Amino acid sequence: MSPSPRALAIAACSAVAVFATPAYADAIDGDWCAGASHLLIEGGRITTPGRNVVQGEYNRYRYKYVVPAGEPGAGTEINMVMIRGQEMVHLTRAGQAGEPEVWRRCKPIS
Repeated sequence: MSPSPRALAIAACSAVAVFATPAYADAIDGDWCAGASHLLIEGGRITTPGRNVVQGEYNRYRYKYVVPAGEPGAGTEINMVMIRGQEMVHLTRAGQAGEPEVWRRCKPIS
């Protein structure tokens, strides 16, 4: 006996779900943009707006790193906190007065 069309559809959907690439939902990991600036967080590693790859302090909803030499603000500690679901991050620089910078996912995940 051959499987029903419904059983085949369920099997196909299950296979897609198992092999799909993770979208970093519910974590600070991923691509973040603010204007023309871009950064990428992958666990403890970040690719900075200056395209340098450095290690930072990773937490599921927070990330902290020091701006590397050769970039504007070199030596400054950067703190990021994910807010409003998973689509926005507040970024503050050590010693910064005023409101934090708002970074958004380059491509929404929801």
